[in-house]
Amino acid sequence: MYVRDAKNREEVWLLDHIEEMGLDETAFRSRDYVVAMDEHSGEKAGFGRIRIHKVDGDTDVCELTSIGVLEGWRDQGVGAHVVERLVEYASDEGFDTVYALTGEGGYLSQFGFRRIEESQLPEPLQQRLADKRDGVDPDAVPLEIDIDRFRVPDRLREAFKRAPDDRDEPSNSESAEDFGIDPESATYKYETGR
Repeated sequence: MYVRDAKNREEVWLLDHIEEMGLDETAFRSRDYVVAMDEHSGEKAGFGRIRIHKVDGDTDVCELTSIGVLEGWRDQGVGAHVVERLVEYASDEGFDTVYALTGEGGYLSQFGFRRIEESQLPEPLQQRLADKRDGVDPDAVPLEIDIDRFRVPDRLREAFKRAPDDRDEPSNSESAEDFGIDPESATYKYETGR
């Protein structure tokens, strides 16, 4: 099991699962996502996004959002390692603090995220919080973490190492739908000019 940057060709797969899980797809860009993969089967297990908001002046704001784990992979540490990869990315980009706007604050608190007052949110995130509450996550609350305080609990790290062993047969690898092809209407013949 490992976590890697999403590929452009995974856009349809990501959008399908974001919609299925009722997650936020605002300003979607596949390059902002990471994907958890089983290295043996090539099966995708989960995903998440880091979103950078431009602020007037020299300071940008980093938000962790749209974290999802496919049903057969839950409770195996996949989400924890998606979050870890995103926080590492934020650190590499020079951010000291990462924000999250979610109704799943209990999950993120195990990594060191803490709830803050809405008034403490940077300006672009105050509007994002209102939009999320009006849309996909009415229970969203603001959270933040200083990157140097981030920790993955040992139990989640161990579960992630064992994740492929705890699974049944992989469901399948990439399908036509992963590439935006409708298999009901598509033809796979093409003119060669001969």
